[in-house]
Amino acid sequence: MKFLDQAKVYVRSGDGGNGCVAFRREKFIEFGGPSGGDGGRGGDIVVSAVDGLNTLIDYRYQQHFKAQRGHNGMGKDRAGPNGTDAVLKVPTGTQIYDVDGETLLADLIAVGDEAVLARGGNGGFGNAHFKSSTNRAPRHANPGQSGEERWVWLRLKLIADAGLVGLPNAGKSTFLAAVTAAKPKIADYPFTTLTPQLGVVRIDAREFVLADIPGLIEGAHEGAGLGDRFLGHVERCRVLLHLVDGLSEHAGNAYRTVRGELEAYGHGLVDKPEIVALTKADALTPDALKQQVARLKRAA
Repeated sequence: MKFLDQAKVYVRSGDGGNGCVAFRREKFIEFGGPSGGDGGRGGDIVVSAVDGLNTLIDYRYQQHFKAQRGHNGMGKDRAGPNGTDAVLKVPTGTQIYDVDGETLLADLIAVGDEAVLARGGNGGFGNAHFKSSTNRAPRHANPGQSGEERWVWLRLKLIADAGLVGLPNAGKSTFLAAVTAAKPKIADYPFTTLTPQLGVVRIDAREFVLADIPGLIEGAHEGAGLGDRFLGHVERCRVLLHLVDGLSEHAGNAYRTVRGELEAYGHGLVDKPEIVALTKADALTPDALKQQVARLKRAA
């Protein structure tokens, strides 16, 4: 399944149904009076977090969603049925932003969380509603109210307990594959990982979710490489696991590069607890390993 972590969608709730103009027609009753029912309420637009999804790819192919219109009122004081809600199913961790991309409308972090983006219009009153002592036979009814419409952004931030960060080709995907059942693409070139990957680490009777994101390079916060947009997927992590390539020219500089990008991104990432690990240590000579560890300690 392809990965997509943001989508722009148009939503419109249903209009309310029109009220009905009707009169009682019964044998031996000459003036039965008004009996027009009210229109039904239009359907809402609801976003619901469900289990089993980890991408917004469905919203690449369909961006417009409309709820059902409320049914018109009927004679014999029968109200029209309400319109059916339109439910957009999204993964847990989905945030909903207004069209400006900055105003947060809802954050769906648990299965079953819901948010109403547009409420359906109320149904119009039937003519029975307007009966009075001075108007025994009203011949007008209200139209239903119009529904609401808007554009919104859906943005997915994966929910994981720990997040892997580091420069490209630091061994993050190899580590993920070694400690979980995930099968990320692994190759000896930068940017092998193009989208975030999740895996579950099981230790005895305990387990936690580990997230791997594409590697960062210097200037990622300005759009270099794959940029820093995937850092949003480790915002919810409780701890960061920072992998530094032991075969890099200077482990300390590699560490500082990633820390600089985390600081430039903001959102409290630099304040999270961090575990630093030097990878590919088995490929280093004892002297080179000692030198890289010393550089890393000074940088950290």
